[in-house]
Amino acid sequence: MILSYSVLSSAQSNKKDTLRGEFTYVLKAKFDTRNDLRTENFFSLQVSDNRAFFADVISLKGDSVMANSRTITNNPDGSKTLSWKKGVVIPKTNFNFTIIQSNEHVQYFDLAGMSLLTYKEPVIINWKLVDETKVINTINCKKAEVTFKGRNWIAWYSPEIPFPYGPMKFSGLPGLIIKITDDKGDFDFELVKSVSDYKLKGKLVNIKKSRYTEAIETKQPKLKQAQRNARANVNAELASYGTTTVEGQEMLRKREKERENAIEENKKYANPLELEN
Repeated sequence: MILSYSVLSSAQSNKKDTLRGEFTYVLKAKFDTRNDLRTENFFSLQVSDNRAFFADVISLKGDSVMANSRTITNNPDGSKTLSWKKGVVIPKTNFNFTIIQSNEHVQYFDLAGMSLLTYKEPVIINWKLVDETKVINTINCKKAEVTFKGRNWIAWYSPEIPFPYGPMKFSGLPGLIIKITDDKGDFDFELVKSVSDYKLKGKLVNIKKSRYTEAIETKQPKLKQAQRNARANVNAELASYGTTTVEGQEMLRKREKERENAIEENKKYANPLELEN
């Protein structure tokens, strides 16, 4: 695939998070050690003047569908009921997080139940720049290596696209990361699309602010534990919506136990992108 890339000139704008670059990456990943299957997922990297936003493409589509399909009903008692238009299907993904990269830090946002949590990490500074070049999809790239979160990574970046960003938490290089792969070949991010500058003029970053504002700050291990706790409370949440019969509660307990057993079994073979917190 031939890519067209662009870097917008630093025109004066008083609008926050005006788009300066918009890029799409494909992730080919092996999340289960029991087989050699690789899933494919697409992610959007949206670059503004001083920071970049990274999120799953399907997740962003889901936000758009919900925003355009929301209906509000005024009830006789003065309350309001929020619902979706009939027949609307919300796209689902396992990647609902948002990552914001800046020169100061990388910030991760995700939900634990109904709570939006966030934690910050420093920008990667221990990159090893390697005197090696490669052309990837017509883009001239240079090589860099780093050990990050328990994996060894090989990155190809392009100084011709002077954005110090990349997929996930990978940033801090003197150019946009075009491709990055771990040394085992389990995870591979590659740039597959960019938007030409004439299509970006006047556009803003397309990430709803509720994904990254008013979040509760924590640490990565605590965020993961909060998500596990939220999943474990699914019975109580369902019961609050009317599943209160003895038969209903017993069915929920049985299903939850089966789900917990499946989760524990899958943990034995899990192959996460980050091996360390």
